Amino acid sequence: MAEGKKAPVKKGWLGWYFNFNLLYRILIGLVLGALLGIIFQEKILWISPLGDLFVRLLKMIMMPIILSTLIVGASSISPATLGKAGVRIVIFYLVTSALAVVIGLLMGSIFRPSAAMETLAIADAAGKAAASQKLSAILLAIIPTSFAQAVVNETILPVIFFSIVFGIGLSYLRISGDERLKKAGETLFEMCDAVAEVMMRMVTGIMQYAPIGVLALVADVFAKQGAKVAGALGMVTVACFVGYALHVVLVYGGMLKVFKLKIKTFFNEAKDPFITAFVTRSSNGTLPVTMEAAEHLGIPRDIYAFSLPLGATINMDGTAIYQGVCAIFISLTVTGHNFTLAQMLLIIVTATLASIGTAGVPGAGAIMLLMVLESVGLPVQAGTAVAGAYAMILGIDAILDMGRTALNVTGDLTCTAVVSKQLNYLDLKKWE
Repeated sequence: MAEGKKAPVKKGWLGWYFNFNLLYRILIGLVLGALLGIIFQEKILWISPLGDLFVRLLKMIMMPIILSTLIVGASSISPATLGKAGVRIVIFYLVTSALAVVIGLLMGSIFRPSAAMETLAIADAAGKAAASQKLSAILLAIIPTSFAQAVVNETILPVIFFSIVFGIGLSYLRISGDERLKKAGETLFEMCDAVAEVMMRMVTGIMQYAPIGVLALVADVFAKQGAKVAGALGMVTVACFVGYALHVVLVYGGMLKVFKLKIKTFFNEAKDPFITAFVTRSSNGTLPVTMEAAEHLGIPRDIYAFSLPLGATINMDGTAIYQGVCAIFISLTVTGHNFTLAQMLLIIVTATLASIGTAGVPGAGAIMLLMVLESVGLPVQAGTAVAGAYAMILGIDAILDMGRTALNVTGDLTCTAVVSKQLNYLDLKKWE
């Protein structure tokens, strides 16, 4: 999701660069990189280190982001403090996110987008190694025997698991009746929150370099592979938007039907936040419009004032579909084969758990995709086909972000309405 706050106007000789919309800059970088690669071919390969630098910067911040944001997110949404409504909303958010990953993987498997790049042995070996793992081994590996070793080895799922458990433990510390424990919990929470804020600033800074990094990475890909990779990006876009539409109809429409809420009434009010999110690409920026729609739907203020901001943080259905489609695109492009059932389950678990802490971070979709790829043995490393395919996805992220943000906002409102109906808090007169 894009960040809701308006960026301050930059001055100086690079002001023109920083004041121009970042997503448009990245898209321009993708196009320029493709053109430079096709026109100059091997002569442009001197630019490759600039792309490698971007990959290294992203990898540098991945682990600190997971740790800080997941600990803060989990300690903020503990069942100990949320009550009945909060627990149900969190469950709905996580379940719909998991279903979204399934739809994304299904769309990727049906459309099978692939850039037909030459397979690199290192990436192919990584994919086969991941494919050979048993499901039981994958599930057991979620629980780390050594947290430090998991961080050093960049083993994503154990770090996510530890961070969530640690965050829940921290939340109980914060509500402790013992003043000493409560103070220690608040101090630790504020420290983790500060680290998370610092990481957000770092992501913002790194993303300013993204257009140059994408240009270099894509130029390298097109110089080596030619124009044959271009058509795959259109297929990725189609697969994502078909997935978005199916999720709205099947999951959100199905939830409203099951809980006997009029679908027409809901979408009459939901269309305004949907369109606003689609245009602005910001869930946080759309929040006032979403809250107004919730008011019109008869949802109590004390419910939506909690659930909608929380949904902007942890409910990432659109992003989850994007993860599934893009992961399959990269796997088919790099290794030539789709994921196994065990790998798909691992992607579902990773993307769902990661959604708790990363939604509020600018460039969250790209960061989450790094985690997903790491979990299935396709790490984004400088100079590999994985990095090239990843760069192409980042180049069309502006287009994909419009649909996934609109879907995220609609999901927040759907889950809030359903939970309010479950607990008999909903004003049903507004639905007549």
